[in-house]
Amino acid sequence: MTARTDRIDQLLRQEIGAILTKDVQDPRIGFVTVTDVETAPDLSVARVWVSVIGQPAERDLTVKALQHALPFVRHELGSRIRLRRIPELQLRLDDTVQRGTRVLQLLAELEAGGVVTEPPPVEESLPSPMPHIPLPEPAPRKRRAMGRKPRR
Repeated sequence: MTARTDRIDQLLRQEIGAILTKDVQDPRIGFVTVTDVETAPDLSVARVWVSVIGQPAERDLTVKALQHALPFVRHELGSRIRLRRIPELQLRLDDTVQRGTRVLQLLAELEAGGVVTEPPPVEESLPSPMPHIPLPEPAPRKRRAMGRKPRR
């Protein structure tokens, strides 16, 4: 990678993320984050790595919707950035969050002295290394008497 392609990768990542959040009006697209862009040295192809949070069925639907939206995104890039040729966009799913969560789970099991088990079925929309524990209800706030503000 050269410094030029690194700058172009960074610019494409920012612009594609902005287009997906502001300009693409597809309700099938859920919570998507553009994590990385890798551009070929001749700028003909750019691999766009995205992270999608949600259930597996929701992820698949979001990836299909993103594939459908890529020509629009490429067209919008042409009006936002000045390049002689806008690269063809190829979508890739970034699953580093899920793999990282699995590694943390394995480490916790080994630390506890337990036997490493198979990964549980995906039930949560957000991967997390710890089980979901509901937060306690906040204490009710004291009401001030109307009138003057207390002195500090």
